[in-house]
Amino acid sequence: MIHPTPSTTRRAPAKKSAREARAPALTARPTARSLTALREEAQHCRACPLWKNATQTVFGEGRATARIVLIGEQPGDREDLAGKPFVGPAGKLLDRALADAGVARTQTYVTNAVKHFKFEPRGKRRIHKKPNEQEISVCQQHWLDNELRLIGPELVIAMGATAARAVFGRATAIGKNRGHVIEGQPLASQVSADVLVTVHPSYLLRVPDEDRDSAYEQFVADLKLARRYAPAG
Repeated sequence: MIHPTPSTTRRAPAKKSAREARAPALTARPTARSLTALREEAQHCRACPLWKNATQTVFGEGRATARIVLIGEQPGDREDLAGKPFVGPAGKLLDRALADAGVARTQTYVTNAVKHFKFEPRGKRRIHKKPNEQEISVCQQHWLDNELRLIGPELVIAMGATAARAVFGRATAIGKNRGHVIEGQPLASQVSADVLVTVHPSYLLRVPDEDRDSAYEQFVADLKLARRYAPAG
């Protein structure tokens, strides 16, 4: 996936407040008792090197009592600038697919397996780079596990291979596991929940034009399996 570089669209980093300047660089695993506290801790994460080039931590957002948690890979360029998950092209596609599937995003919690944007500068562009095993594992242990622990969802939707790796704690094939709900899984976070594995919405943006409609319909069909977990009304 190709993104604009900081030199063309990225805002200059805001000057740190006195509070931010005093905030400790977090490397130990957090023990927060609320999502608000966990989000605040995540802003100071230094547990892996990805924070050095990212604009900011992009934490999850949504209902703290959500029955459905959607997990992607990592923030992209738009998310890195905005500080919010799934606000770029893939996020807009996800919103449309959820609506077509009959699941309101406002009733869910949306996050990523990795909370900082990993990229390679190439000319005037920032090119998405896949997180490695260590980065996925560290972020899972510090943030994703605790998000799931605090929310206690009934269904976790792992979108893409990185998300599935973080949820199950091991490499998980998407093709073999999508299209059905895997019930009662003891997750890497030590939270038991049903799991739905599907593709990441960014995958649909790369599908050839002639296959895009069918790929989108299959993605929506996967998301429709989540309707029975969605709150009535």
